[in-house]
Amino acid sequence: MPINILMPALSPTMEKGNLAKWLKKEGDKVRSGDVIAEIETDKATMEVEAVDEGTIAKILVPEGAQDVPVNNVIAVLAGDGEDVKTAASSGGAAKAEPRTDAKSEAGVETKAGNGGATRSPDSSSSAPAPKPASSGAQPASTPSANGHGRIFSSPLARRLAKEAGIELSRIEGSGPHGRVVARDVEQAKSGKGLKAPAAAPAGAPSIAPAMSDKQILSLFEDGSYEIVPHDNMRRTIAQRLTASIQTIPHFYLTMDCDIGRLLAAREDINASAPKDKEKKPLYKLSVNDFVIKAMAIALQRVPNANVSWTEGGMLRHRHSDIGVAVAMPGGLITPIIRKAETKSLSTISSEMKDFAARARARKLKPEEYQGGTTAVSNLGMYGIKDFTAVINPPHATILAIGASEERAVVRGGKIEAAHIMSVTLSCDHRAVDGALGAELIGAFKTLIENPVMMMV
Repeated sequence: MPINILMPALSPTMEKGNLAKWLKKEGDKVRSGDVIAEIETDKATMEVEAVDEGTIAKILVPEGAQDVPVNNVIAVLAGDGEDVKTAASSGGAAKAEPRTDAKSEAGVETKAGNGGATRSPDSSSSAPAPKPASSGAQPASTPSANGHGRIFSSPLARRLAKEAGIELSRIEGSGPHGRVVARDVEQAKSGKGLKAPAAAPAGAPSIAPAMSDKQILSLFEDGSYEIVPHDNMRRTIAQRLTASIQTIPHFYLTMDCDIGRLLAAREDINASAPKDKEKKPLYKLSVNDFVIKAMAIALQRVPNANVSWTEGGMLRHRHSDIGVAVAMPGGLITPIIRKAETKSLSTISSEMKDFAARARARKLKPEEYQGGTTAVSNLGMYGIKDFTAVINPPHATILAIGASEERAVVRGGKIEAAHIMSVTLSCDHRAVDGALGAELIGAFKTLIENPVMMMV
């Protein structure tokens, strides 16, 4: 029986991926664990391993293909002893239905952080299809949505709906399991088959709908612009941060920190760093390394702020896992320094250099950038004095770091020059109240102004 190799879900949020490269070709034999392809997700390029042994009978999705939905068949594998031509002609006919069990939610078997190719039985399998429940009660979600609120629709339907400026969630699907298909969109254009918009809670202000692509393009003269298609990373950033700012009640706290002692300590530490065989220092600390360490210890001193909000209860974290925003072509990513409160400054510095290099090459593994208990975003190197950052769920805080600059300060009635760095803490008011946020940023200020306290 031929084995369908599916587009794997390499992260919990992945819905589509780009097939960057095939490392095997039709007719090649593969063993379990062999790397067969490279998949580009919204954040990284990852290797996909074969789960089964056999021969690549047919490649259905060519390398370079964009936006391939998760669980779509990308290739067919002929099992040992099976005729390759027969497998190529009979496999790949059916797409795997989305599954909801814990293992299939990720859709892959992983080894050392790399994805594993999934498989589905051939469409000729004799297993009976599950029957819909006969209960008259309807689920809370629409028939075209799964348990996570995803709308099932065909690629053509999505494109037509986007061009028409119609939200898919408002279209009644007539396809299998309520799937929205092209004819549903055509009907929706004439006002048929549209669901009524969800009613806003009593007294709640209405939110104006976003402009459609068609409306925006109509404002500009033809030929005065070029359209640069969004990649998966840009789409994911847009979705997550829009959801963050709409669903998380942000408030902001700003403090000025005198980092004169920190700069002096950094200079002394770097000057005394041990050298390698080529006489190069084994590490070179940056101000950001001190910031990460100070934030990690501050969260340990104010544990009630080291939390994540969930509807069921507050998650109070034991360790300080600090995400650090790293700019990369087309967007940014936040690799995480795990248990940062336990690590030396030199270790933090080495980890960050490694993360930054692999992030820009899109070689980070999902476990290296997912989760975390807070984040740090530093725009000081761009000369930004201060700014506010958007919280990245499931974090309850994010610390925005501005540039260090010499400013005039008053000490003992005298005006002196000091190296001042402005920092702004964004807080999720559901989890961190004003006084608690002030306590956290105050603990950070104490540590960053007295770096010797980080060594104790």
